[in-house]
Amino acid sequence: MPLTPIPDLPAATIGFRASGVVTAEDYTTQLNPAIESALEHQQPVNVVYVLGPDFDRYSLDAMWQDLKLVQVPRSAWGRIALVTDHKTLGEAVHLFAFLIPAEIRVFPVTAEPDAIAWVA
Repeated sequence: MPLTPIPDLPAATIGFRASGVVTAEDYTTQLNPAIESALEHQQPVNVVYVLGPDFDRYSLDAMWQDLKLVQVPRSAWGRIALVTDHKTLGEAVHLFAFLIPAEIRVFPVTAEPDAIAWVA
């Protein structure tokens, strides 16, 4: 399964570990419903998203789904922690941070506990 929920996160925080190739179906069946559910219960929503060494890439349709998240009102988002050692993805997040409707920070994989603490 390309997206696996991260259990036992603080209140108002959702999290996923990505592995392999993440597709649009992963967004529509897992990520988007988790975000919608969190928005129904509490705002703002914080996100921990881990792209570890077994993450390969996003499909083109998944990238499109990712862009659609910009439509969620900025007030709905708290913090987003991207946990990855993938240098290119981290650089892309820094480059396009102004488009992301939340406060975002990139953490190395070894600092996952720090990322969780930061979003909380």
